[in-house]
Amino acid sequence: MGFIEKYSLLNADQTKMANEVLQKIKSESVKTVRFSFSDQHGILRGKTLLAAEVEGAFSSGISVTSSLLMKDTSHRTVIPIFEAMPGLDMKEMQGSADMLMVPDPSTFRILPWSPETGWILCDLYFRDGRKVPFSTRQLCQDVLTKLDHRGYSFMTGLEVEFHVMKIKDHRLDISDTGQPGTPADVELVHKGYNYLTELYYDQLEPFFDQLRSAIEDLGLGLRGMEIEFGPSQVEFVFNAAYGMKPADDMVLFRSAAKQIARRNGYHITFMCRPRLPSVMSSGWHLHQSLCDKTTKNNLFISENTETPLSEIGMQWLGGLLEHSRAATVFSTPTINGYKRYRPFSLAPDRAIWGCDNRGVMLRVLGGKGDKATRIENRVGEPAANPYLYLASQVVCGLDGIKHKRDPGISADIPYSTPAPLLPRTLEEAITCLQGSAMFKETFGQDFLNYFIKIKKSEIDRYNLEVSEWEHREYFDIF
Repeated sequence: MGFIEKYSLLNADQTKMANEVLQKIKSESVKTVRFSFSDQHGILRGKTLLAAEVEGAFSSGISVTSSLLMKDTSHRTVIPIFEAMPGLDMKEMQGSADMLMVPDPSTFRILPWSPETGWILCDLYFRDGRKVPFSTRQLCQDVLTKLDHRGYSFMTGLEVEFHVMKIKDHRLDISDTGQPGTPADVELVHKGYNYLTELYYDQLEPFFDQLRSAIEDLGLGLRGMEIEFGPSQVEFVFNAAYGMKPADDMVLFRSAAKQIARRNGYHITFMCRPRLPSVMSSGWHLHQSLCDKTTKNNLFISENTETPLSEIGMQWLGGLLEHSRAATVFSTPTINGYKRYRPFSLAPDRAIWGCDNRGVMLRVLGGKGDKATRIENRVGEPAANPYLYLASQVVCGLDGIKHKRDPGISADIPYSTPAPLLPRTLEEAITCLQGSAMFKETFGQDFLNYFIKIKKSEIDRYNLEVSEWEHREYFDIF
């Protein structure tokens, strides 16, 4: 009996799908399969097996080192692996002990840009069959399962802004190595400030066609592609879907887009605000609604003209506002992302809501009887871990329903309305998270200690770095 069967880690439907995957690998002449899991940053990591080894992976899992979950964004291992860390007692991971990737057969795809290569998303388990508590995909699944038990389904739709640039120099000299290494030298693909112009779209269309074709073949529900306002900035819009699918799709989309771009001489970055002249920040707008689990009816639809959302929708909105400052760590997990929160920029700077207003944090769309009624949270950056972003929205919304939270009145002047300001730095956001009793209860103190430790390591390195601004400001005058 293999590890997966021993601990019943795949149900009957998944076991059937696993057999179907094995048949497809044979019929499509797949040579290799990439087994990947999403790490703490939403970055895919894993191993590649020959096709003949895939059946064994569905039986015994695939071992990987647990230290992969202890790294910050520079890939440095920042949580001690050979000794216990105060407040984070996880003996199963000491010594960089192995954990096991368990493939989710429902996620299997053949990669369009590498047609002899399969891909499958995995979950993480210890050797005793327990879930690894720092696996963000499983954390999100647990949150959605609790929502399911209450009779609800969570529907989300993605609008993702990012930058596309042409590579001039890959910067692969020996002197370019490091943690992190030197990024590629790039040039623009359009000069910006011609928002939604067909002319700029046509300039990008040859590459967009390749990207679009692959994203469609992956089944990610791509709806449209747009030229954004800033230089080399674009936006992809996806159809709404239930549960985990939007998070899984976002992880795969980001990885696929970067791989396809690289193969064609382009560089795609989901960094919020690249250090480029006249750049515009990129956001990740998360459209969300709560639906009845059985009927799939939208529970946010208002039955009157007095409020844009139903009673439960207004309470969900109140929960998002109540915990907005603490939740920012999960929607904006990088130091760079906080440079987007600035007034009069079509990005939020405070915790407010409004009806169809792009300056607020929570933009409410819809009205009486409108089946497309939803909340658009405009706070996120495209580098966010999708599982933590979605999970944070659910727990905040449920808390709003539980406590019948009142979101107050709509803000028509978003950058002047008195309201709690969003955190200005990642450090401030972490302080807000540390004071959140709700997140301690829903995500667990151990997970918060773990995640905060990783984020603080990035802050510490950043604070020790002498920036160009500092050198220019002080080197001559003092």
